[in-house]
Amino acid sequence: MGSADGPTADETDGGSRKTRDTEVSERRFRFLVAGYAVSSYGTFLNMVALNLFVYETTGRALAMGLFMAVRLASGFVAGLVVGGLLARFSAKSIMLWANVGQGAVMLVLILAPDSLVTGALMAVSVVIGACGTLFMVALRSSIPEMVGEDRRAWANSLSITGRSMAMVAGFASAGVVVSLVGYTAAFLLDMATFVICAVTVALLPISGGKGAGSEASGAGKGEKEAKSGPRWRPVAFLALAAAPGLGLMVALRGVDAFGSSSHNAALPIYSTSLDASNPAVFVSAFWCVWALGNIGAQQVIQRYTQRTGKTVGALGFGYGTVVMSAAFIAAFAGFPLAVTAVIALIAGAADGLTEVAYTSHLQTLPATLRGHAFGLSATFENLGFGVGMILVAAALDRFSPLAVVGWSHGAAIVVAVVFLLRVAALRRAEPAGPMGRADDAGRAGLRKEEAVEGRPDRGDRDGAEVSRG
Repeated sequence: MGSADGPTADETDGGSRKTRDTEVSERRFRFLVAGYAVSSYGTFLNMVALNLFVYETTGRALAMGLFMAVRLASGFVAGLVVGGLLARFSAKSIMLWANVGQGAVMLVLILAPDSLVTGALMAVSVVIGACGTLFMVALRSSIPEMVGEDRRAWANSLSITGRSMAMVAGFASAGVVVSLVGYTAAFLLDMATFVICAVTVALLPISGGKGAGSEASGAGKGEKEAKSGPRWRPVAFLALAAAPGLGLMVALRGVDAFGSSSHNAALPIYSTSLDASNPAVFVSAFWCVWALGNIGAQQVIQRYTQRTGKTVGALGFGYGTVVMSAAFIAAFAGFPLAVTAVIALIAGAADGLTEVAYTSHLQTLPATLRGHAFGLSATFENLGFGVGMILVAAALDRFSPLAVVGWSHGAAIVVAVVFLLRVAALRRAEPAGPMGRADDAGRAGLRKEEAVEGRPDRGDRDGAEVSRG
């Protein structure tokens, strides 16, 4: 007989089995992140190589803008449909074919004769933009099923770290790869990264998407719509309507993307004003330091989560957005290079914080709504960035980089303050006691267990206590 004061043999075995299952799932996720980092390297490599190739092929800067516009528009459309796809297909199949599609279209570009290169480039922009969004939404929405609800912040932080390292490597090596081995070799390398990620996905048992929907017990109407296909858009907005705090959070993410377009467009101009003979140096150094701050923030977040059993929460997203936007504005204020390096480090760290907080928060939604919410979020982000690039490009002809970045990121700061006030109001209105919390969760169409673990409709409680890893 088991002692009344201690765990029984069955309880001990159950705990050991759970620990082993956690270790296996985390090991598999690390393997997936490695493949994702490789494909991300290819993505950032081709952002540079393809833009250079487009300009060299057409001889027109307008063509580069058109290429980017088509890429963003494809991501915009993919964000609208990916929720419906996740209701019909598994996350694994979407992630697999997203990489296969990107690898295949790069091969088409490599083999295209000179007379068809322009058409092949447009095909690349469409497929890369759409498949990139499909993969990202499928990955983020399925993380709770892959590693467990209590480890989603760790998983998000790990995937962001992998992408940040890939970004540095991709941007830093793109010019060297193109200049040393040429465009064809660069495109072959790019294609190989997508193949590696596809093989990684194919070898892993990945949960999420089709089949995950039955696990959620949200509003019956929402569940039926999530599976019905033609009504994917109402379900996407249902995900945000059921969670008013989350809807404002997604809106802030879109405004933040608008702000991001400003510093991306203004950096080359500002760098040229600092050193007209070699403007790429400042841009490369800035993004490298930014990435170091981002990676450092991920390490701190992982240790904080492991030590306290808490994640950074929605307030972390709001405050992080304010700090990040203010840092990007300060980066164009003409401070000495050493001070600007510190500012870039802060911007990267704050960006890393907001990314983890935002992704973790959307993952508190029921599985039937999660994919739609991530898809709608991707649509807002692509829309914000695309519109921003158009307006910012026009504004930079008349105003200084500091002025343009100032009002663009200033808009993000204003919306972030509104979001923080909204979160504070929702928390003050929170019913006292566990019964009030559960009843409120039922009215919002969320699962009862989510009332304990996290409530996206109040904009809080990614800071809820979770099991320590």
